[in-house]
Amino acid sequence: MSPSSLPVRPTTDRAKEALFNILENRYYFESKNVLDLFSGTGNIAYEFSSRGCEKVLAVDSNYHCVNYIEETAKDLDFNIATIKSDCLQYLKGCKQEFNFIFADPPYNYDDYQELKSLIIENNLIKKDGVLIIEHDKDTEFEGENLEVRKYGTVHFSIFSF
Repeated sequence: MSPSSLPVRPTTDRAKEALFNILENRYYFESKNVLDLFSGTGNIAYEFSSRGCEKVLAVDSNYHCVNYIEETAKDLDFNIATIKSDCLQYLKGCKQEFNFIFADPPYNYDDYQELKSLIIENNLIKKDGVLIIEHDKDTEFEGENLEVRKYGTVHFSIFSF
């Protein structure tokens, strides 16, 4: 359980379990790399790491969140690196490609479309990779190979490449 002092809204267990059931049925995790944006408590980063992903990078702008992820990853012996940065700024300078990118901005986030565009335009997803954006019911995306899954108030837009 994460400290209540962290400014986060973790993905619900039900939604997280459903998402990883989908991913496990479609993809192999071994030797894959992951970018977890707006990582918060690191909940999603831990899930990817526990399933055998080779490298997981967690990015969050909050120092306490980054610290918490580092400590927890060390305790769990997970290969998770962290970067304290604004996620959009990080994406603007990122040159690495990822197999999985998961983004969970605050639900009142104004830059969902820019987030998606930066990832796609900067070619940050490898061939056969996946972009997953968690959002509320009021946010909609368009695009090819888009699948939307809804679990209560949690919505996942899943883009396959």
